[in-house]
Amino acid sequence: METRTRLYLARHGETTLSAEYRYIGQTDVDINDNGLEQMERLKRRFQDQEIHAFFSSDLIRARKGAEIIASCHGLEPIACPEFREIHLGIWEGMTREEILERYPEEYAARLQDLVHRRIEGGESFGDVRARVMGKLSRILVERAGGTILLLAHGGVNRVILFDALKLDLANLTRLDQSYGCINIIDYYDEGPVVKLVNG
Repeated sequence: METRTRLYLARHGETTLSAEYRYIGQTDVDINDNGLEQMERLKRRFQDQEIHAFFSSDLIRARKGAEIIASCHGLEPIACPEFREIHLGIWEGMTREEILERYPEEYAARLQDLVHRRIEGGESFGDVRARVMGKLSRILVERAGGTILLLAHGGVNRVILFDALKLDLANLTRLDQSYGCINIIDYYDEGPVVKLVNG
């Protein structure tokens, strides 16, 4: 019988800076009260579900959410730096308007090449794919046949979904990942099957 490894891929809750629409990337900001409620809803969603392992980014907005969800399973989430959001370099903490004002040419150039273009001091989505999929591939081998929950970030989740669907990362911004959303991917020997997106 073919082995199935199920991945529940979730996004962290709303953050203390969400209302400001800032590019926070790897800036370590906490979740707000609404974000806590979103994580409590996910906890209730998974309380009767068999989960064999919990993983998250090591940034507090993901780590805290994973701890909330895992608390009813008696498991300690494993926080991994490989699942951090994209590093936005000198753009970290800025709004889109601030970036357009200070770096209009760089902003336009990045839109033309999301896969390879790095912001000064930061990463490209190609870089993110390499670190995220390297780590996830190892976990899927180590936890083959089990059920895993990974709580990560909008950019990270898109990279994983695009890898599963064999889509071009150049179109990454066309896929939404809401705060507190769930995606489901079943990994088989023959390849992954995406069961749910942005649920």
